[in-house]
Amino acid sequence: MLSVIIPVLNEAKNLESILSRLRAICPAAEVIVVDGGSEDETSTVVRRFPWVMYLSGRRGRARQMNAGASVANGEVLLFLHADVRLPARAEAAIIEAFSDHDIVAGRFDIRFDNSRPVFKVIAFFINLRSRLTNICTGDQALFVRRKTFEELGGYPDIPLMEDVELARRLKRRGGMRCLRLKVTASARKWEREGVFRTILLMWALRFLYFIGVNPSRLHRWYYGRPPSSDVKLSASNVRSS
Repeated sequence: MLSVIIPVLNEAKNLESILSRLRAICPAAEVIVVDGGSEDETSTVVRRFPWVMYLSGRRGRARQMNAGASVANGEVLLFLHADVRLPARAEAAIIEAFSDHDIVAGRFDIRFDNSRPVFKVIAFFINLRSRLTNICTGDQALFVRRKTFEELGGYPDIPLMEDVELARRLKRRGGMRCLRLKVTASARKWEREGVFRTILLMWALRFLYFIGVNPSRLHRWYYGRPPSSDVKLSASNVRSS
């Protein structure tokens, strides 16, 4: 079974379409939405989909994804951002990837929902870098064997770069399958912050992380605010119907 885990924060406007699409292309998948304290209509939207499990707690993407994984039943975990759309053959491609027992995880290529040439160039280099390094970001929809994920202790409890760090740890455990199928990611941050500013910021943050700068400090630079001080996401509000 495939379990799809979606960490969200004020994503009501995206959830309607993403959950409907998931039902169509992954009809047998378990879907878990983990809300980090939304102030919009996120919970109301999720309640329109009785087959979706909803967890509510404090924010922190790594904590939210770990909380979702802790209640998931699937042998394969797929972590999906709320502004990323899976391709039509996603589930079949994941199953095929894990037919190779040396593969412990995988990710998709990426494209953006903006047709400007600059976004095609950005996507090309993200995909190339990921293929060369076997490191992926959350926008590429990481999927992983549940057993391996649990053995690694899940996502590291850091406020930024949790996806990069998990990918680094996965590389030591086995192969990473880089699928040519493309997820479609939102270009909203790039459009809002400016393409070249965002590129420079991403490069700078990644470099600083690799030389040992504290992720909490990187979080402040990236978001303009300190990370949540909560140690653990509460999963007290759980429903399955």
